[in-house]
Amino acid sequence: MFFGRKNPFSATDAFPLSDAVMEFDDSSSAMARPARRAMDGLGPRSGRSAGQKWRLAGGLIGLYVLAMAGFYALGMVDVQVLAVLVVLAVLGCGAFWGIFSSGLHKKVRHRHLKLAIVATALACMVGVFYLAPVTQILLVPFTFVAVAYGIFTVPRPALLALAACMLCLYAVVVGLHYVEQKNDALLRLEALHWLALALSLPTYILLMGRVQRLYRSLYHASRKIKNIQEDAQRDPLVGCFNRRYVLAALEEQKQLADESGIPLCLAVVDIDHFKRINDELGHLGGDEVLRTFARVAQQGVRAGDVFGRYGGEEFLLIFPATSLLPALNTCERIRAQVEIHAWVGLLKGRVTVSIGVTQYVLGESVLEFFSRADTAMYMAKEGGRNQVVVEEPVAKENSLLPESGHHTLL
Repeated sequence: MFFGRKNPFSATDAFPLSDAVMEFDDSSSAMARPARRAMDGLGPRSGRSAGQKWRLAGGLIGLYVLAMAGFYALGMVDVQVLAVLVVLAVLGCGAFWGIFSSGLHKKVRHRHLKLAIVATALACMVGVFYLAPVTQILLVPFTFVAVAYGIFTVPRPALLALAACMLCLYAVVVGLHYVEQKNDALLRLEALHWLALALSLPTYILLMGRVQRLYRSLYHASRKIKNIQEDAQRDPLVGCFNRRYVLAALEEQKQLADESGIPLCLAVVDIDHFKRINDELGHLGGDEVLRTFARVAQQGVRAGDVFGRYGGEEFLLIFPATSLLPALNTCERIRAQVEIHAWVGLLKGRVTVSIGVTQYVLGESVLEFFSRADTAMYMAKEGGRNQVVVEEPVAKENSLLPESGHHTLL
């Protein structure tokens, strides 16, 4: 290896298989992994977009309205009942739309909001049942649909309490029908439907508790797996990608460049005089400089680039699908941002970096590619540090020319 350095791709640093490499994250995002969100109620906040949530709720409402339209087409309900249903649906959707658009939903627990949605739906269906007793045929199955909408989020005791309230309201409507119509046959029919729902709905909620527990276990397991994957990719000290991940990403991008012919660039970034920084600040202070540098550097990295710590005070920056000039501009931006950063503490001088950058030549090995960038970084150090040196590659078939030329950007 150049300048007496050891082979960076030794057997102990063997690349993982390509399928083990996760989809590249945006390295320009926050340095540390985001805080792991705790579950709210019995499940996580849905990963669906707001539009998807509205489409789901609207679809369920639409099914009930469609069924009522069928009843109207068959002459089972009159137009007034259908109009009342439409008004209730519009008012309900408008109320919740106002809650979401005003941001009030952020002040309410997700499970409480779902509970309110389910309660509103059940109340509206019972109200329609009061106006048109024949809609009792729809009340029972759509009660299960409404409860199923909140089954994974709303706690089981809350659902049981809601079911009890709904059954009480249902019983009141049955009594009102009898008082108004004095119809014994209708009373027996409605009482039988009520009894069936009173026995089956709580049983359904209790049995679905097993599914809730399974859902919760799967959620915890998926979060743990994701956290383990994130921990395996991140450097525990500075928070950016670690050595193993960035080397695997380099191998992955090399293979992609060989297959597609798209350009690929690599930069080796080294903090200047890091031994002096450790002597001045101690190792804890040196660690803080590393963390601050990683955060500052990632602010200058573009979305899609891969920034990671190779070891010690040395970092690698991979530029997928990028030619030499844009990569050079990014490196110079990082160098300037580090130089002008307001470093605090007992540092007696500025913190600067030396950067070597080069472009991949199709067909060469990862070792050759890395070595050229590494050589450029050492040239930057020998040339006075705090600079970017470009090692321009020459196609391998042009054997009469030197393998590379270098340019220094101060």
